[in-house]
Amino acid sequence: MAARPLVSVFSLSGDKSGETTLPAVMTAPLRPDIVQFVHTNMNKNHRQAYAVSIRAGKQVSATSWGTGRAVARIPRVGGGGTSRSGQGAFGNMCRGGRMFAPTKTWRKWHKKINISQKRYAVASALAASAVPSLVMARGHVIEEVPEVPLVVETAVESTKKTSVAKDLLAAVGAMDDVEKAGDSKKIRAGKGKMRGRRYVMRRGPLVIYKANDGVEQAFRNLPGVELCCVDRLNLLQLAPGGHMGRFCVWSQAAFEALDEIYGENGKRIPDAIMANADLARIINSDEIQSIVKPAKPSGKIYDPKANPLKSIVALEKLDPYAANKRRMAQAAEKDRAANREALLAKKRAARTAKKAFKAQGKKFIAEASKQGDVCANGFTIE
Repeated sequence: MAARPLVSVFSLSGDKSGETTLPAVMTAPLRPDIVQFVHTNMNKNHRQAYAVSIRAGKQVSATSWGTGRAVARIPRVGGGGTSRSGQGAFGNMCRGGRMFAPTKTWRKWHKKINISQKRYAVASALAASAVPSLVMARGHVIEEVPEVPLVVETAVESTKKTSVAKDLLAAVGAMDDVEKAGDSKKIRAGKGKMRGRRYVMRRGPLVIYKANDGVEQAFRNLPGVELCCVDRLNLLQLAPGGHMGRFCVWSQAAFEALDEIYGENGKRIPDAIMANADLARIINSDEIQSIVKPAKPSGKIYDPKANPLKSIVALEKLDPYAANKRRMAQAAEKDRAANREALLAKKRAARTAKKAFKAQGKKFIAEASKQGDVCANGFTIE
């Protein structure tokens, strides 16, 4: 195996006290899809069964009236003297009736998960915990942490007092994440607050140890801090919510034990799908380009089919007579546009002559009217 980077080991006072090699499992491929899938199924395995009462909505005497009475055949409450009598009962569409498909306690609550997938997910979550950008993306406050992954001397496993644990976390810069988790405590939204789950809080550091010589008692009362033995690594703690990148504080013994748990004598470390993810470099390499087939010449490019409703040339191929008719119509339109001024002048001249004729007639009537009425003094017919 190739040489791996060295990881600093810090003392309880926060000073660097040594170095250790990065475990091979920390180089496992990051597969958020597998982590999310396994987490979703694992998270279902601590559910308790629930169901409605088998008598709910059916604690009333009701029978159907049958057919022939112009009402639905739903069971109806018997008796009289009250508004309840005659009302529909039992059905999910009835007031006071049972629900549709009442829930049962023998639902399949738990999910079986492929053990290879579970191990793959845990390895990916461990590898993600060694990437500072993923740890920060998860929301952990690690600006003051000197190095990720953070490894502390094995003496941390003998810590028995919470005050000493707080001093240790402050010395290595991890106390900011604990305070962030403590400040996030709030009352849960919803009915869970009435069911023993009143408060919710963000996750803080995960302290991983090899042997519990008091470390559980020292760290367990700090807000957001969780503890885990390296022999019992849990994906629900390494990737809460299915999101990789949990901030882990390792004891040196637990960190070095990863090479015993994963590797040749332990669990298999998953291989990456691609050893080199630079796909463009692979395709353009001499090895690949020397064996690939040359690019095929492009096929004959045909002109787009012309629309005969718009193109006379296309119409002529389909119906020469219709094309000739359209050409004649276009020529006539062009002639009309050219003769338009002459036609308008002719019409205007005719209109002017008509007006002059009318004016002459009006003038004659006016002159004749000045002579007076020929019957003013009467007349006799002989």
